[in-house]
Amino acid sequence: MQNKDLPVSGTCDEGDQRSHWERETLEKLAFAALQEQKMQRRWGIFFKFAFAAIILLGIYRFGGLFQSESDNNAPHTALVDIEGEIDAEGRGSAHDVIPALDRAFAEGGSVAVILRINSPGGSPVQAGMINDEIVRLREQYPEKKLYVVVDEICASGGYYIAAAADKIFVNKASVVGSIGVLMDGFGFTGLMNKFGVERRLMTAGENKGFMDPYSPVTEKQKTYSQAMLNEIHQQFIDVVRKGRGSRLKESPETFSGLFWVGSKAVEMGLADGFGTVDSVARDVIKVEDIVDYTQKEDLPERVLKKFGASVGSAAMSTLSKSSKLTLH
Repeated sequence: MQNKDLPVSGTCDEGDQRSHWERETLEKLAFAALQEQKMQRRWGIFFKFAFAAIILLGIYRFGGLFQSESDNNAPHTALVDIEGEIDAEGRGSAHDVIPALDRAFAEGGSVAVILRINSPGGSPVQAGMINDEIVRLREQYPEKKLYVVVDEICASGGYYIAAAADKIFVNKASVVGSIGVLMDGFGFTGLMNKFGVERRLMTAGENKGFMDPYSPVTEKQKTYSQAMLNEIHQQFIDVVRKGRGSRLKESPETFSGLFWVGSKAVEMGLADGFGTVDSVARDVIKVEDIVDYTQKEDLPERVLKKFGASVGSAAMSTLSKSSKLTLH
């Protein structure tokens, strides 16, 4: 009888184990479903708050714009900042600076415009575009003066822009000048030969691989590069001579690429005097109320730049900057 009972007992144990396993599985599935629902609720709440924050930010921003437009009808000194390198993407780009200058000149309450520059230079194209726009605006609004106030540095491309101003004010220790052009890059041909690395570059057009860092530069290409640099340098010189006029005291060093402290720049006629934004507004323009027209990035723009296009363009940016033409 005992032997007959054994299979029955074994069957019950197996059934209990199977039931226990099924119960545990159901509990795990139920727990996972609850966790998933919690996560969905949390993300839903997050996105609702984020959407509400963007809406509120937009309302605040547009409300601020409308408020500033009404305030700007009163007489004031308009301010536009150029900070950092002058390139196509930064705060010193023509894309950002020109609209700010346009608004500053067009605003009925602006008595004059101060362009504050703190830049070591950069793209001759961007600097040239901003210079041209300043010339155009001064012709369109002859009653409004544009004064440049130099912060720490106004060199090369920065000075290319400053030369278009009615007057330039500096600090005694500001760095000013560097009227020259350079094209920089690297060459690795010697290192490649040392390690037996072969560069396999195929082009259509004998100069298509010009300035490739892994290929040697011919004398013909050097001559061509120097001619191009000389041409851009002459454009820079012409802009400075036109902008400064008889105030400029030329010497052999003036257009050599050297730079000077602010006190020396005033002696050389590269600047007109000493001043800050506040002192120029108070003593020269005689309107102490200052309104900043500098174009600022809003939150959506910063997010897009940080998490969007910048990631995709990183590799191409690295390649394109192997050789760069700058006013530094």
